[in-house]
Amino acid sequence: MVERILSGMRPTGRLHIGHVVGALDNWVKMQNGGNKTFYFVADWHAITTQTDTKDIREDTIEMVKDWLAAGVDPKKSVLFIQSKVPQHAELSLILERLVNLGRAERVPTFKGYVATILQKNYEEGEEEKLEFDIAEIAMAKGQISLGFLAYPILQAADILLYNTTLVPVGGDQIPHIELTKELARRFNNLYGEVFTIPNYSLTQSPRILGTDGRKMSKSFGNVILPTDDLETIMAGVKKMKIDLTRQSLIIPGDPEKCTVYDLHFAFNLKNDEYLNISQKCRTANMGCGDCKKMASKALAERFEEYKDKRTFYENKDNEILDILEEGSVKAREVAAVTLSKVKSHMLFDYTKK
Repeated sequence: MVERILSGMRPTGRLHIGHVVGALDNWVKMQNGGNKTFYFVADWHAITTQTDTKDIREDTIEMVKDWLAAGVDPKKSVLFIQSKVPQHAELSLILERLVNLGRAERVPTFKGYVATILQKNYEEGEEEKLEFDIAEIAMAKGQISLGFLAYPILQAADILLYNTTLVPVGGDQIPHIELTKELARRFNNLYGEVFTIPNYSLTQSPRILGTDGRKMSKSFGNVILPTDDLETIMAGVKKMKIDLTRQSLIIPGDPEKCTVYDLHFAFNLKNDEYLNISQKCRTANMGCGDCKKMASKALAERFEEYKDKRTFYENKDNEILDILEEGSVKAREVAAVTLSKVKSHMLFDYTKK
């Protein structure tokens, strides 16, 4: 079955290796599987939590270069910018009328953000506070933009505009897809069948943590880039967390407790080499230093072609913008048809009889 697939990324600039194995490899696989794929720069979503837009143009261009380097093909996929398709905002406005405040606040992302702010506001030492009163909760909600509360609804509009049948997501995004289904069914019940009810596919990707053991993020300064040279990769891998119980070479290790082994599992796949490394670690037949060197070399080899493609696009900003403009035109054509159906079914028809 040919699926209609939509996915997007906030413009964050150059992508790290976690982005590649966590999203882009899957994008390329779906694109090359004969599906109709739409991949977009989610610039409106970006300003949900970050209002500073001074770098958004450059970050968009650099990110899309990484898409192309990873194998995303504008001849096979529609690549576009969210803000260049105004139908996203218009449909989101309509869908907001179908959601009450209580339902929006029950989305786990919103509840989790409220909890984060509550704990941040709690200044009585480092001990975690488990219960907060109504006034504290109200104060925390007062620090969150309306856009953050409504962004799952904008996400629903993103999906429904393109008659999407399948959305690749991480586990934390499943509630958003369920909300999208609710909105599609509610609209269809109220005004007639317009929207396709989408399904989701849970993206299976290896765990890739940062060089300090935290989530890999540029804001933490703990990333490894696909374009890094071997020396830079080795410097990053050298800092990565290992099984702390392994204090000497004669003590067996546990690969499941080692973030370096995660790299082998993700990138050292030749002849199931990662299985050999796991066995050698568990039987104390390989030291952590050698393991890190092998992981670094596997990473460098994995991204050789990627680096060549990335270099090709390095000084081609205008070509990237042309690709995005062409894709945005195609996206607008599809979105306009859907929105026209929405308005027609809602009887928003003011043409002369």
